This record gives sequence, structure tokens and C-alpha cells, in this order.
Amino acid sequence: MGLLGAAIVAGLAAVGGAIAVAIIVKSTIEGVTRQPELKGTLQTLMFIGVPLAEAVPIIAIVMGFLIMGNA
Repeated sequence: MGLLGAAIVAGLAAVGGAIAVAIIVKSTIEGVTRQPELKGTLQTLMFIGVPLAEAVPIIAIVMGFLIMGNA
């Protein structure tokens, strides 16, 4: 049961991270198309937002490994 739980956690974390990054990039592209002069600022915010969005799935995967280790 521990391996199944770890696999589910890792899979959901990967999907959640991918969706979050897609939303951030989509919003950045929309912002640049509306106001091209803010490209640098929006790009900087995107480069800050993507790692923050990826931190949660990484923590979830670590939790999955902990579940797997305790099983």
C-alpha cells in the first residue's frame, strides 16, 4: 500500500505542478501581448513564480518518498 500511495502522490504532484506552470506562462504571454513594453517585468515575475509553483510538487514528492520509507 505504501508504494501505491507514493506513486499516487508523485503523479498528482507532477500534474499539479504542470498545470500551475502552464497557468503562469499563459498569463505572462497574455500580459506581454497586451503590453509589450512590460515584457522584462513580466518575464522576471514569471521566473520568480515558476520555481514557487514547482516547490509544492517537490515537497509532495518528498512526502511520497517518506510514505514509501515508512511502509
